[in-house]
Amino acid sequence: MRFFCFVILATTLLGCTNSKTNPSKLLHYLPENVSVIIETPSLETLRSNLKNNDLVNQFSKNGIYNVISSKLDFCELLNPNGKMLIGLGLNTQDTLEFSIVTKYHKDLFLRDSLEHYAEEQQEYHGKSVIKSTFKNQIVYSTVIDSVFLASTSINSLDDAYQNTAPENELEKIYHTTNADKTLSMTLKPGHPFMKSLFLNDSLSYNRLTDYTALDMDVNQNKLVFHGITNAADSSKKLINVFKYTVPQQNQMQHITPSNSDGYMSFTFGDYYVFKDNLIRYNGNDSIANTTNLFENIIEVGVIYEGQNQAVVLNAMDVIATNDALLAEQTKIDQYRQVDIFSFSQPHLFADTFTPFVTQNGFITYCVLDSFFVFAQTIDMLQNIIVNYQNNTTLSNYGPFIDTRDQLSSASSLMLVCNGTALKKIISSSFSEALNLELDDYKTSALQFVYDSNFAHVNGMIGKSKAKAVEQSVNEEFSITLDSELLNAPQFVTNHRTGQKEIVVQDVRNYLYLISNEGKILWKKQLHGPVLGRIEQIDIYKNGRLQLVFVTPHRLYVMDRNGKDVAPFPGRFNDDITQPLSVFDYDKNKNYRLLVTQGENVLMYNTQAKMVSGFTFKKANDVIIHQPQHFRMGNKDYLTIKTRNKLHILNRTGKDRVVPKTNNTYSEEAIYLYKNKFTTTSDDGKLITIDVRGNTAIQDLKLSERHHIYTSSKTLVTQNDNELSIRGTTRALDYGNYSPPKLFYIYDKIYVTLTDFQSQKVYLFDSQNEPIPNFPVYGNSLIDLDDIDRDRKLEFVTQGDNNTIILYQIN
Repeated sequence: MRFFCFVILATTLLGCTNSKTNPSKLLHYLPENVSVIIETPSLETLRSNLKNNDLVNQFSKNGIYNVISSKLDFCELLNPNGKMLIGLGLNTQDTLEFSIVTKYHKDLFLRDSLEHYAEEQQEYHGKSVIKSTFKNQIVYSTVIDSVFLASTSINSLDDAYQNTAPENELEKIYHTTNADKTLSMTLKPGHPFMKSLFLNDSLSYNRLTDYTALDMDVNQNKLVFHGITNAADSSKKLINVFKYTVPQQNQMQHITPSNSDGYMSFTFGDYYVFKDNLIRYNGNDSIANTTNLFENIIEVGVIYEGQNQAVVLNAMDVIATNDALLAEQTKIDQYRQVDIFSFSQPHLFADTFTPFVTQNGFITYCVLDSFFVFAQTIDMLQNIIVNYQNNTTLSNYGPFIDTRDQLSSASSLMLVCNGTALKKIISSSFSEALNLELDDYKTSALQFVYDSNFAHVNGMIGKSKAKAVEQSVNEEFSITLDSELLNAPQFVTNHRTGQKEIVVQDVRNYLYLISNEGKILWKKQLHGPVLGRIEQIDIYKNGRLQLVFVTPHRLYVMDRNGKDVAPFPGRFNDDITQPLSVFDYDKNKNYRLLVTQGENVLMYNTQAKMVSGFTFKKANDVIIHQPQHFRMGNKDYLTIKTRNKLHILNRTGKDRVVPKTNNTYSEEAIYLYKNKFTTTSDDGKLITIDVRGNTAIQDLKLSERHHIYTSSKTLVTQNDNELSIRGTTRALDYGNYSPPKLFYIYDKIYVTLTDFQSQKVYLFDSQNEPIPNFPVYGNSLIDLDDIDRDRKLEFVTQGDNNTIILYQIN
């Protein structure tokens, strides 16, 4: 279980983007004394995710974090554009050393005009080496065959020039990691960074297995990892006691109380095969007893409750197992109609199953369906009975159910623990007292599933969500970015899952894609701020969606991994002055991309070529709103709006409707309201135009500082602190309000606006009644949707200057 501690240690170390590299080649440059290899495809993304992870942040409050992270301050000087490997190991003086390997490029090593930095060129064994001193740490670096190496040991660089292939088993298991994951780790035999994997100290990592390779996902509240581990037969490792046995479905969750500290379980398809393997592992006949109690057992579990333990046998033949206990049926009590018996062999389980079970003193037992429960105290046995009868076991416990999704239903060896046990396990691996608050980590898990000559590894360290209260608004997560936000966050669709993700840009023009669980998937620096809303298109007509948008001098099309789609981005010398307009006239994915530059509009297809059939090139004045497309019946209408004229065009850019009166227009959008083109004048009057050009003007008593938003039948106006929906007006507190926004979701209308002065987000229904528990904290317009398709709505908004917040409406 201290495996969890190492996961935290590794991510802490890295707390300090896409050319093709050869991972094998990079691996060859790491020194032999490296015992842990950490790989990331994007250092920037990893930094952002670790920055927001709750558990890593808790470690940052402790001295051990500062000692370890200072070893990798050097990472701040690096700007890799591909994979980076970090090797950790101890030298002969037991001092922690690290080595970094990545593909070299000219902008990789950034150290000009830095404070606390000094360097000098050295010759070492005839090779040129840079000795860097940064924040009192000395690092040596060089370039070998276009590979950049840095290490705290100059001897490691000398070894790297030999470029020898690593041992075969290391290279094989290293290649099982997923290059796309935020973080991957490969562990060699005998590494010194963790001692015990479980609550039971006798189950140490170095006794359990040799090599392990893990892929990790890191988000705000979870560390999820999957991988494999293997050990050679000759190495006499504990994982091999499961050889020639079949993992069984775990049932311990059905008997373990939800108020316990957790459980450990191991399973086998044939007890005698497992018994023989265990005897060979222990090197003596440790199972000298002749009991037939275990002949029909397929799972053995240990339940933890404070200092006490209970052993549970899961029987596939209850009658036969009961018969094996005929000599142990001295009844000492009855509790809730369950007979409690004494047990005369308190050392049996430790004698039989060491090192999995090491405690003694199991003096009482009961039978609950197929479970035979042996406890050290009657009180613990009674607690198990109560929770089993009340269906308040882990199998019905929400945090365990959430964790179970990351696990296999069958396993050879498994541990589940709560926050109390997790804190105890982590703290036992460090000499200093750790200030950790883990009460919200209701269920974490580690699992090994034996398969031929290796075992799958699954696990999660998770902070559990609070149970949603009916009619409440819960904060799902908040994410801190590296810089202040430049625009409001919005949702985009993940075409693989059909769910929504979040896209947002910061003031350094980095664009972020964030999962709906709060994991930063990637970030990419753009040539300027995004104008307006980011749209999505299916450029290849294969169901895969791309992001499409403009900045002042670029037209971007990006895939979901943040890579540019050729032949984009398009470059423009003159300023782009309005957001990109995307038209799909016949819903056949023959997209038209309209770029606005002052008075001019340019129409492109998805090959970045001008559409020759569109004849409208220039308006009579500066275009004050992005061009829009409407369809009524079988006719298309394109609107282009200047201060003094509204052009309503057909597909080719020719006039389709000519308004019969002239108006001075506001910068509000055009809407199709009650089958009429609807907008406002600059003095706040409502203007409607039908398809014959007939124009009507209605005085709504709006000031010049007004906003409107409509659906096909609902008109929303906002005038200073007054909000009107379908003619019903509500006075709001005085403040600095955003324009209103209307959403139509699950046949219901929602209207939102934000008061930037009081930092409050408001949400109303179609009758202008506030949604319960609003307003909530927020600093931008929201985007509202059912992002995970569970019929509960979520919305995203800006929090502090550099944070975004995701809320759920219950």
